[in-house]
Amino acid sequence: MTDNGKTAEKSLGDVVGDVSTKASLLVREEIELAKTEIAEKAKSLTKGSAVAGVAGVMAVFALIYLFQALAWFFNDIFGTVNSSPWVGFLVVFAILILLAAVAGMMGVRWIKKGAPPTPNLAIEEAKRTRAEILESN
Repeated sequence: MTDNGKTAEKSLGDVVGDVSTKASLLVREEIELAKTEIAEKAKSLTKGSAVAGVAGVMAVFALIYLFQALAWFFNDIFGTVNSSPWVGFLVVFAILILLAAVAGMMGVRWIKKGAPPTPNLAIEEAKRTRAEILESN
């Protein structure tokens, strides 16, 4: 080959050396890009988690006021505002315990369904792939 009148022939060893140098540089740059991308995503997830946590705390406080209002509403319905104001609060307590029991049973069922956390589909696919590879040989 000629390059501006000069011969620019390289030996095979030089070409392989250049390719391996450039390949290792490419790999290092890809690793650096992955590190930067993961750091940015982690930072975004941290911010999002913090804001979601604050939102959760505010929602809990809002629920306290909702349950308080619901208890007073039941007191008004039962006409026990002056004589026995605890009746409405007891009704709200019973409703919350019932909801907690239902949620707890659903949670236990889902936990049992997911335990142990093994990738069964992936394992089965790997077994089928291995069997087909062994069959073809």
